[in-house]
Order: sequence, then C-alpha cells, then structure tokens
Amino acid sequence: MTILVLGATGKTGRRVVERLRARGVDVRAASRSSEVRFDWTDSSTWADAVRDVEAMYLVAPEDPAVIEPFVTASGVRRIVLLSGRRMDAAAGRFGGGMVEAERVVRSSGAEWTILRANNFAQNFDEDLWHEPVLSGRLALPADAVGEPFIDVEDLADVAAAVLTSAGHGGQVYELSGPESLTFAEAVATIAKVSGRSVDYVPLTPAAYEAELLAAGWPREAADELNGLFAIMAEGHLAEPTDEVARLLGRPATTFAEYAERVWAG
Repeated sequence: MTILVLGATGKTGRRVVERLRARGVDVRAASRSSEVRFDWTDSSTWADAVRDVEAMYLVAPEDPAVIEPFVTASGVRRIVLLSGRRMDAAAGRFGGGMVEAERVVRSSGAEWTILRANNFAQNFDEDLWHEPVLSGRLALPADAVGEPFIDVEDLADVAAAVLTSAGHGGQVYELSGPESLTFAEAVATIAKVSGRSVDYVPLTPAAYEAELLAAGWPREAADELNGLFAIMAEGHLAEPTDEVARLLGRPATTFAEYAERVWAG
C-alpha cells in the first residue's frame, strides 16, 4: 500500500512520514518542497502526487475552493483528514478550509477518518507563539478558559496508527492533551523549565488585532485568529478527551512533559 502524506515538510506531516516509514510503509511525501512536488495552487502537480495511492493523510489548505476538485479527482480510497477540534462550532469564524475539507471527505465516497485536534503544544516552539515566547512576552486575547494542548508527537502517532489499521472508517476523533491549562499556566511552565523570563499578557480582541496588523499580518488573518480565540473563550475546546490514550494504548503527553523535552536546558 502506498500512502500519500500531504504537507510532508510541515509540523504534522513530517512526523507522520517518519512514523510510517519506520513501520515499513511505502510513503509518498508531497509538498511544495519535498521529493514529490504538490501545490494546492497548481493543479498540474496533483496527478503525480495521487497516482497509484490507496490512502492519504490530508492537511486542508486555507483556500476552501480547491479542496473538492482535488479530492474528487484523486480517486483515493481512504482519507485521514487533519482538522481542528469542534469545527462544528467554528463555521464562519475560523478554519474555512478545514470546515470545507470535513464536508468534502464525508461526501467523497472514500473511507474517511477525521482527526480533530486541539491547539498544538508545538505552537510554542515551532510556530505562531515561538517568537513572542523567545522575546519574553506572549500577548493574546485568551481569558481564563483552559486549553488541553496536544503534543504533535502524539498526533503523529495517532495518524500513523489510523492510516495503517482497520476499524476507523467514518470516525471523528477529538484529540487533546490530558489536562487543560490557561495560556498563563502554559507560559509559566515554559518559563520554569527553560529558565527564561516569559510573561503572558492578556489583550482585548481589538488590541490583539492592532498588534497583529502593526506586525504586518493581513486583516483577514487577524480576524480569523480572533475568531479562534472567541471559540476558545466559549469553552468549546476546553474539555480534555481520552481519545489519544484510547487509540494508542498509553497516556497522552502532558504539557509539562512536552516542556521538559523541548524547553529544558
């Protein structure tokens, strides 16, 4: 069986590739910069990526319009889609690509599984919040509602397991870390482990948008991020689930364990 991994150089994709290859699976790693070129904005790259592929790990693009044409043309029989936790509460406010991808894979005729994940712990060291943490100030419109951050290493283990085993067709797995932390608590954990001085600063949505725009973010992106934090503030993502432990047969990684592994030293 050949498994296509889209976004193969990204935060989740590269880890899924590693795990599948460690299992001896024939993996086609595809992205704009990997061994097989795949670009959502260039449909001429699609056919080579999906040729003779039986299963696919799909990370939805931001543009909803390209998802249905690609999935329809792909002919892939089994799709594991990475989505966001409680996307049913997000429509119109955040993650338009993920919302559309969920709709498309459900109606595709393929055997599908949806992995709905909480915010990644790795957002603190690989992505959105990394530079602010390094600067000593993480300022967000997040109140006291907790977030059960998921370790991407756990997510990749789940994705590899679902892609290579039976019994997951038609399932939606809500994946989280084992405990809910506020952003202030998460930042304090990183500060303690790393020895850095890092402060969490609560902002209003308007102040957050102003800071993003001043930093050069497009207004569309700023509005979408504010939409995410509004969904979080309503408590839709706050409750931990036991899906990671159930699917992997081991406890999910705690935020403290992630911090010790990544930030200590």
